[in-house]
Amino acid sequence: MAEPAVTLLDEGPKVVPTRFGGLQPAAAMPPVVPPGPHGRHLLNAGAEEIEAVICRVWPGGRDAERRRTRGARILLQHLDGFPGQSWQQRWDVSALNESDRPVNVMIPGYEGRKEVCTAMACLLGLRVIRPSLRALRSTRFHGYGERFLTAQRDPLLEDFWKRVQDHPVHPMHHTAALFDVAVTLTTQGIALAGLTPEAFLHYVWQSRDQGLNMKARGKQNRGQFAGQLAWPVLHEMGLFPPGTPSTVRAAVLTGRRTLEELVDRYQIRHLGVRQLILDYLARRRTELDYSSLDQHARSLAGLFWAKIEALAPGHPDLRIGPELYEQWREALNTRENGQGKRHEVERILRSVRSFYLDLHSWAVEEPEMWAPWVAPCPVPDSALRGLTVRKRRTKERMDDRIRQRQPLLPTLVAHLEDRYHHLRGLLQQAPPLAAGETFILEGRSYQRSWSPADEKRQRRGGDANVRVRDLTSGQDLNLTTAEDLAFWEWAAVEVLRHSGIRIEELLELTHLSIRQYQRPGGEVIALLVIAPSKTDRERVIPMSAELFAVIAAIIRRHTRDGRVIPLIQRYDQHERRMSEPMPFLFQRQLGTTRRVISPATVLVMLRRRCTDLAGHYPEFRTAGFTPHDFRRLLATDLVNNGLPIHIGAALLGHLNLETTRGYVAVFNEDVIRHYQAFLDRRRQARPADEYRTVTQPEWLGFEEHFDQRKVELGGCARPYGTPCQHEHACLRCPLININPKMLPRIDEIEDDLQARRIRAAHEGWPGEIEGIDLTLTFLRQKRDQTRRLARIAPVNLGIPGMGHTRS
Repeated sequence: MAEPAVTLLDEGPKVVPTRFGGLQPAAAMPPVVPPGPHGRHLLNAGAEEIEAVICRVWPGGRDAERRRTRGARILLQHLDGFPGQSWQQRWDVSALNESDRPVNVMIPGYEGRKEVCTAMACLLGLRVIRPSLRALRSTRFHGYGERFLTAQRDPLLEDFWKRVQDHPVHPMHHTAALFDVAVTLTTQGIALAGLTPEAFLHYVWQSRDQGLNMKARGKQNRGQFAGQLAWPVLHEMGLFPPGTPSTVRAAVLTGRRTLEELVDRYQIRHLGVRQLILDYLARRRTELDYSSLDQHARSLAGLFWAKIEALAPGHPDLRIGPELYEQWREALNTRENGQGKRHEVERILRSVRSFYLDLHSWAVEEPEMWAPWVAPCPVPDSALRGLTVRKRRTKERMDDRIRQRQPLLPTLVAHLEDRYHHLRGLLQQAPPLAAGETFILEGRSYQRSWSPADEKRQRRGGDANVRVRDLTSGQDLNLTTAEDLAFWEWAAVEVLRHSGIRIEELLELTHLSIRQYQRPGGEVIALLVIAPSKTDRERVIPMSAELFAVIAAIIRRHTRDGRVIPLIQRYDQHERRMSEPMPFLFQRQLGTTRRVISPATVLVMLRRRCTDLAGHYPEFRTAGFTPHDFRRLLATDLVNNGLPIHIGAALLGHLNLETTRGYVAVFNEDVIRHYQAFLDRRRQARPADEYRTVTQPEWLGFEEHFDQRKVELGGCARPYGTPCQHEHACLRCPLININPKMLPRIDEIEDDLQARRIRAAHEGWPGEIEGIDLTLTFLRQKRDQTRRLARIAPVNLGIPGMGHTRS
């Protein structure tokens, strides 16, 4: 058998994998003569001529013109002391083009500094000088975008400004969009017609890298990307080529890499092994999703062969000796940055072992392609022994995790509900009040407050945030943002715990996910369609009353004031692609854009609320919640309350019952096995006449069963064909659904029970007191639950009906 040829690739710069790697930024090439009506004439003009143009372009009162011209004279006199034939050359050698060198530091006194800043903005708007981005942002300007727009007299730029103002967002975002474009054109020395996506993205990245964006907090948190509103407006105007991403976020996010890009990240020098890994991944690509394909490329190219080449440069083939294998295992155990032990070693070993075994199998079918690379697998069987034991230990840890969190779930749910409804009550009472007025809600006193930022927003035509001060604790609350965040925290937890769906399935829910099914008796069953995710299979789950109420609240929030749910795109972090525009349910307005909530945001929400509860409930200090915990909690609750496990698997989207069994925390495996065997034996022993056609009396009896479940306090949810197991003691029954209209009746029953308890205590009946206390506990729990559901008003979900067919 021929040995594979050894061809080495020259060393090159290593490509660092990064989340952001979409459209490549590149600064525009500025023209020799600055664009605009004044740039050509003012390059070498004298100070007096420039001062005259400033007065002509920005006319105003005599004092204002005098201040502008005086500031320009001072600045130009300073630059005139440096060598150069033009103002730009003098500016470049003046050291003012560097960062943290604002021009106003030259003049002592506040008034003088302000005049120099204004003059600097005028010189930039007239294109007399072209600064770097750091230099421009080192000096603060007021209204630079409008000043630049006035000086350039560019019809295209004026059209851009008009389109920006048509967007229904706060005016400060309009100003920011004009500022972003003005700064880009100023620092790159181009007109709007010459602005390319790459050039604008260059400004976006520079602003982020230099910490010049909104909410920037040093090197670790560089804030949001600039151009959030300017980019889509430029895209709508047709200034960007077809196929350009429509938002800044889509432009900076990584799309799908090709197989070559996935492998070449690790700079494999052996061209034969590089091509082998490419061919291997190409063959397996049809059976893997993108994230799994990326993971395999990282394991084989980055964590296996790239490390082998680092340990043994020039290694010729896949034959790895015991000594080299041990060195590789030792290097694999430590992360690349040297901080901490690698936890996914077993997964990497399985990938490498599968790689070798696949080559063995494929060499039989295609020897000319795969046989030259067949070699003994360096990963011994002993490296993967004990897999069953490790899975059992993992299952035990997950079971213990669920057992710890199961009693904490009601506390978390009650906290989220109370917090949201309290903030909503504050938001309803506070807006009509003037600053300084006080009001009381739920026994706490609050004072309406205003901030300078709110007054500024209102002056500019926007809606001011609603703020109050808690007079008890002295805490200031921004109710606008706090109530919105509290709603989505509550909604996310409620949908997760009532449906048991995965976090990616939660965020992919849309208005189109809601369906309905009408039974022959007229009863309508609400259904929730779960889009394909992990198992690549769509499934439909019935919605309980609680889940339906939460979905209705989300839709009502989106459609208030006669609006419709906006169509937006969602970035799939696993598949690395943007979705089609859809009416996603879990979307929020963030500044100028609407965005679907990310999985990381939901995790942060849960962590924040658990931290709040830890002050009153010490158990939350060590027992936080993740989105997947609610899925396991629901599985445990369903199976332990008698739901057949195969039905639970269908609701959870599991293709294998063993997966569902792994989710159940407190259900004995032996019980499941024996129960399944019992069901199989019972099915085999059934007589054949049980499968005959249902008669009319039997069908009427079936429908009558559901009518008999209607009781005084509401409806019973016991399964078909089962009698009442609690002898009609409905208050103690977990299957009773209380009708909100019967809440007064619940109060009457409580008064009667309290009177009976007093009589029992007087007569000395401790057994009767114990029974009454238990009934009172169930009564109050059901009343609280019914009141929480009653807070949510009904809403028309807008479920589309069947259209008329054409004849």
